[in-house]
Amino acid sequence: MSTTRTAISKPADDDVFDFDLNAVEAESELRPFRFLWKSKTDPNRRLTMQHMEGLNMWPLLAAADQGDVAAIMSVFRIALGDDWKAFHETPLPQYKMQALFKAYQKHCGQKPGESAASSDS
Repeated sequence: MSTTRTAISKPADDDVFDFDLNAVEAESELRPFRFLWKSKTDPNRRLTMQHMEGLNMWPLLAAADQGDVAAIMSVFRIALGDDWKAFHETPLPQYKMQALFKAYQKHCGQKPGESAASSDS
């Protein structure tokens, strides 16, 4: 028994579509999260993290496959952007990291334990 396959042609630019991802906007203001974390050279160093809802999901999803710690590290690395290296080079006690992550989640409207990929809907 043979099966006939039909090639699926690429839709023309004026064809109907089911969803316009280009039109989707954030439901809330994606205001950056700023915090102080002193270094040896700057006692008032300010670091900035992108809002969690604005982070690129692809590296976050890849890190999630490696466990919770890898996922959280990925969130910090991506959210801090250019500030990541300076942040990562400064010793950080676990209790401060936990407090920072809770404050970041609260700022982003998430409850502790809620992942960056979760949705309120």
